[in-house]
Amino acid sequence: MSMTDRAADTPAEPAGQRASRPRVVVIGAGFGGLSTVQSLHGAPVDITLVDQRNHHLFQPLLYQVATAGLSPADIAAPIRAITRHDRNVEVLLGEATGIDVARRLVSVLDTAVRTVPYDILVVATGARHSYFGHEEWARFAPGLKTVEDATLIRRRILLAVERAETETDAEEYRRLLTFVVGGAGPTGVEMAGAISELVRGIAASDFRRVSPKSARIVLVEAGPRPLAAFPPDLAAYAGRALQNLGVEIRLGTAVTGIDAGGVQLGTERIEARTVIWAAGVQASKAAEWLGAAHDRAGRVKVTDHLTLPDHPEIYVIGDTALALDTNGRPVPDLAPAAKEAGQYVGRSIRAGLRGRAAKPFRYRHYGDLATIGRNRAIIEFGRLHIRGFLAWVLWGIAHIFFLIGFRNRVVVMVDWLWSYVWFRGNARLITNVERHDQDEPGQDGIGLAENAE
Repeated sequence: MSMTDRAADTPAEPAGQRASRPRVVVIGAGFGGLSTVQSLHGAPVDITLVDQRNHHLFQPLLYQVATAGLSPADIAAPIRAITRHDRNVEVLLGEATGIDVARRLVSVLDTAVRTVPYDILVVATGARHSYFGHEEWARFAPGLKTVEDATLIRRRILLAVERAETETDAEEYRRLLTFVVGGAGPTGVEMAGAISELVRGIAASDFRRVSPKSARIVLVEAGPRPLAAFPPDLAAYAGRALQNLGVEIRLGTAVTGIDAGGVQLGTERIEARTVIWAAGVQASKAAEWLGAAHDRAGRVKVTDHLTLPDHPEIYVIGDTALALDTNGRPVPDLAPAAKEAGQYVGRSIRAGLRGRAAKPFRYRHYGDLATIGRNRAIIEFGRLHIRGFLAWVLWGIAHIFFLIGFRNRVVVMVDWLWSYVWFRGNARLITNVERHDQDEPGQDGIGLAENAE
C-alpha cells in the first residue's frame, strides 16, 4: 500500500518517549530511500529524510517527459505529501555534502550548512552522468536523471523543430533536424524511439514546412549490439523495431567529441544541434564521504547485509552501492532492485530493534524491460521472452505497479494511458526561453538562451 493510501495518521507519541528512540537518517528520496521510510512505518524510530529536491521522481518514465509524452507532474510527487501520514518522519530539503563517520553526523546544505546526527544512516544518493573524463561534453549533451534534465531536453528538441520551420539554409535545416543519442542501453533505446515518433509525428500534423522524412535520429553505441544486458534475440528485435521507426543505429562506434554543432565519431562527424547522452553513469560522492572502498563507477562495496564493512549502522543501497547477488554478480542499477533493498533495510532495522540479527540480503530479479516507441517493448523473465504489443502492455502495468506515493494506481494508469497514447498537447509546451539579438550556440546548441526551469 502506498503511503498516501493510508486512511489515518500515525498517532504522535510523547516527547520523552520520542527522545530515547533511535535516530534514522535517510539520504535520498528515490526508490531506495522512500522504500526504507515506508517499511519503517510505525516503527519506534525517528526518521530524517534528506533530499535536495522536494519531490520523488518516477525515473523510469522520465524519458517520456523529455519527449513530450508526459508532463513532469505525471511522474513526480512531493515528498512531504508522500510522508505526511508518518509523524515520526521529518523531511529536510537540502543537499547532503558530507558524512562524519566517527561522530555520526551528516552535513546538509540548505540555507546554511547544518549537521544532522544519526544512530542509523541509510545512504541512497543514486547516480549521476558520466562522460568518461570529458565533462565538458555535458554542456552540449545533457543526460537524463532529473526533471530539469528532461525539460531541458524537451525544450531543445521542440525548439529545433520550430527553428527548422523557418530555416532557409539547407545545411542548417538538416543540422536542426538531426538528433544524436549516445549510448544504446535502455534509456538510449527508449529516447531514440520516442524522439523519432515525436519529431516525425508533429512534423506531419503540426508543421507546414518541416518534412517528417527530413528528421534524422542516430543512436550511437560503442558495443557490438544495443541493449547488451538483454538476451541476443530480444536485443535484435529491439534493433529492428528502432530501424522500423527510422532510427539509424551505429554499433561499434565510440563518441570522441561533442560540441555545439555536432558529434565526432572517430574520423566521421555528424552535424546535429541536439545531442543527448545516455552512455554512462557514475555513483554519487558517497564513497568519498564515507572513505569506503568502491569500484570504478564509484559504487560503495557493501556487505551481504548492505552495510559498510565495520560499520553496521551505515546502510548503502541503490545505485550508490555495489551489492552482489547469490551468484556473485552485481545487483543491477534498477528501480525494483533499489526498492527491494530499501524494504530489506527497513526489515533489518526492525530486527535490530528487537535484538535479532537480520538475514543477508537476497536480491530477486524479476526480469528486464525496455520499450521501443508507443506500442512495442521487450521483456525478459528468465527463459520467458516477450516482445511487441503484449510486452508493451505488460511494461506499462509493471511501471504503474512500482509507483511509490502517487495517487490511486488505477487512476494513475487511466490518466497515464490517456496522456501517453493520445500524446496530450500541453506536454509539448516550450517554457523558460529568452530570445537574444544574436545566436548563442554554446548555450543551447540552436541559438536560444535558456533559463533554469
